Amino acid sequence: MAGPSSDYHRGEMEITEQTATYHLIMGLTKWGSLALSAFLVWVVLWFCTPTGFMGSTISGLVLLVLGIVFLREKPAADH
Repeated sequence: MAGPSSDYHRGEMEITEQTATYHLIMGLTKWGSLALSAFLVWVVLWFCTPTGFMGSTISGLVLLVLGIVFLREKPAADH
């Protein structure tokens, strides 16, 4: 008895849509986490410490800017 034949052949299928979806989900996760953490820092500093509105806003913006600098895509290295 031979096994069932299949149209699937490992390594021959087009996976551009799966790759694009993966990169979209990773990007949404990365940038969403940064936005959420900056917002939480802002809210916690504003309401739970004597920092006040301006101090918490500055701290939240610093976190947001640093996050953007460190999380952005790096240019591809050409060899």
